[in-house]
Amino acid sequence: MPIKSPFDVPKLQFELPRLAFIALGSNLGDPKGSVLEAMGRLQTLSDFPPLRSSLWQSTPVDCPPGSPLFVNAVVGLLPRANETADSMLAELQTLETEFGRQPKRALNEPRPLDLDLVSFRQETRNSERLTLPHPRAHLRRFVLQPLSEIAPDLVLPGQVLNVRQLLETLDSSERLLRLG
Repeated sequence: MPIKSPFDVPKLQFELPRLAFIALGSNLGDPKGSVLEAMGRLQTLSDFPPLRSSLWQSTPVDCPPGSPLFVNAVVGLLPRANETADSMLAELQTLETEFGRQPKRALNEPRPLDLDLVSFRQETRNSERLTLPHPRAHLRRFVLQPLSEIAPDLVLPGQVLNVRQLLETLDSSERLLRLG
């Protein structure tokens, strides 16, 4: 069962525009342990205990042949007052490196930890370093399923449908299994 924030459900809807959402994934080493540990470490970036989805096992999407299954989750954070999207991205990349992530050799290759900034507050951006919201989040079941547990009413910038509706209308062959 996902861990909830101190916000009660009615108030959470009004807080969604202030939050940052991070998608976590791992398919090397101990994927479940890595995602759980990373979820705990992400708490230091938040002004309240993070919203945490369940863990989901998913089939690889657009990965090299033979790639192992992923463990995925999503975390919602209330960024600290001085936090920017760029500073949060830098902290996420540092955490990936601490978990053993190496520079990419192939697109979507297996990795011990992948942290994607799905959205930051309601900011939109398209730069060489960062695109917000994440350009493929609305097309990925492994992002939408866990995100729908913690923020089903979130409307990502540039979308008209909320996360729950995006998930319901998604045409994808991805298979997910809730791990807990």
